[in-house]
Amino acid sequence: MSMQRIGLYPGTFDPVTNGHLDVIGRGARLLDRLVVGVAINAGKGPLFPLEERVELVRNETQRIAARTGCDVVVQPFTGLLIGFAKEVGAQMILRGLRAVTDFDYEFQMTGMNRRLDPEIETVFLMASETNQFISSRFVKEIAMLGGDISSFVPALTLERTLARVRKHKDAAE
Repeated sequence: MSMQRIGLYPGTFDPVTNGHLDVIGRGARLLDRLVVGVAINAGKGPLFPLEERVELVRNETQRIAARTGCDVVVQPFTGLLIGFAKEVGAQMILRGLRAVTDFDYEFQMTGMNRRLDPEIETVFLMASETNQFISSRFVKEIAMLGGDISSFVPALTLERTLARVRKHKDAAE
């Protein structure tokens, strides 16, 4: 009997972008089970509450699971990433890289995680060329300033992001 390949893709997904979905889709082709861990991370001042981020990621990853045959599970988490990886039985942490600036941070994080548990590997997937510049932070900033974010996020996330931005602007007035 072969061991199931389980990976963990963590993030805040505030909001989930086409870049995230690209990495999830490519990672799902490599794994039997992919846990998408939605970090609570209140320190980042999220636009969406945790429950809605989880719901959006679940909605957007259903097609990926159906297409790849990978069991894609979306779960919120708090605390140490390595602790959550052990909890879900992940042998690898999947990370997306967009640019050299991501690499510095990810390199340090990988070293620390490896010291905490040398049995859990970190695997990097380069963002595809069409998604290399997309970040949740930029998507939120562009939306807040009235720009078009439709090519950066999937349809439901677009609708919800624009509604949140309108609500935020109305509250500020």
